[in-house]
Amino acid sequence: MDSIKQILGELNDDSFVSLLSKLIGEAKFVQNNPPENLIPQEDKIVNHVLDVLNPFSTANGGPLLINHVSYAPGRGNLIVEYPGTVSGRVVSFVGSHMDVVPADPDTWKFSPFSLSVEGDQLRGRGTTDCLGHVALLTELLKKLAETKLKLKSSVVVVFIASEENNSIPGIGVEQLAKEGYFDALKGGPLYWIDTADSHPCIGTGGQIPWKLVAHGKLFHSGLAHQAINAMELAMEALKVIQARFYEDFPPHPKEQVYGFATPSTMKPTQWIYPGGGLNQIPGECTISGDVRLTPFYNVKDVMTKLKGYVDYINANIEKLDTRGPVSKYVLPNEGIRGRIDITFGEAMSGVACDLDSRGYKLLHNATKEVIGHVKPYSITGSLPLIRELQEEGFDVHTAGYGLLDTYHAQNEYCLLSDMGNGYKIFASIISQLEQD
Repeated sequence: MDSIKQILGELNDDSFVSLLSKLIGEAKFVQNNPPENLIPQEDKIVNHVLDVLNPFSTANGGPLLINHVSYAPGRGNLIVEYPGTVSGRVVSFVGSHMDVVPADPDTWKFSPFSLSVEGDQLRGRGTTDCLGHVALLTELLKKLAETKLKLKSSVVVVFIASEENNSIPGIGVEQLAKEGYFDALKGGPLYWIDTADSHPCIGTGGQIPWKLVAHGKLFHSGLAHQAINAMELAMEALKVIQARFYEDFPPHPKEQVYGFATPSTMKPTQWIYPGGGLNQIPGECTISGDVRLTPFYNVKDVMTKLKGYVDYINANIEKLDTRGPVSKYVLPNEGIRGRIDITFGEAMSGVACDLDSRGYKLLHNATKEVIGHVKPYSITGSLPLIRELQEEGFDVHTAGYGLLDTYHAQNEYCLLSDMGNGYKIFASIISQLEQD
């Protein structure tokens, strides 16, 4: 009798590339940046996946259980199950999302919104993150359905919406979890397929978006002694906040164990000024950025600390460094004090995967079998929900088969050979599970 790996075989390159070409052709319509009016229509991706899988659905006499779950028009999630024979046994591949980050065609060497093939390279927005994985897992499900393998463990794939921008809540994976769609996945390993470089990603970072608003007093630049310069206030306050952050959250010893590329960081990424003339000292400005936090620190603790730094600065605004002989943050004669406010966006926690778990051992063994060696790594990039799932008892691990160097970058591409290896790794995991 042929083994499971023999039956599943290798990735059908032609079929995979054909599907991926259709998905990348929709990339323009699934860019996710609502502040710039880019609201993805993930159902454009769902429809292509369903074109492949619907012939094998239970509705058409096949084995696949297909559930299209939407919380907004045109913005669906897709849950597909290949049922096993033993109740409660499952392996799941989750997190491959159907939205992409924006791309400006004028800055690319090739079109971001159509698939081009150059040797082993598959080029276009979403090839690495994450439409390549959507196509890859679709091909795995199709092969399972075609071969009608008898498996003890169910194989469940969850394609998600709205991963690249969470400014419109209640659309994607968090809502699925709230409504119980993940409950049945606790009976086996859960692999979040949205990283890169073909090796296990054993640690991810938490993220805390923050906004620091400085309030001063607008005045003529020729009469600087009567102004409180909000730009100077913001820059000096941020300098203090960053210094205290790095004192309180220094590199953690476990970061070396997990191979994190960077420790926890807090940095500005955006500057907003409401406008005015060159001869006006600004009375308000905003600096925004994020904290990336290794999973050995608690996100809520950091937010409490940051708020404490701001409260201290406001109470001691006179002690803040100034810039020049008339730079100041208090105008006593007018009863005006500069101040700063900090607010936070939706935060998420990082995860340190359990390296002693059954799920990790399966992934480790499969990677070594297919690639020949295993080189786990960790990054402070952030993924939604996985820390919460781990805390609820899920055996969570992350992997991906695109290229980290092209992640969110111009001229994004993946390698067909890497995707082929990913398919073999999935087949090996399924095969190992059946031996339990």
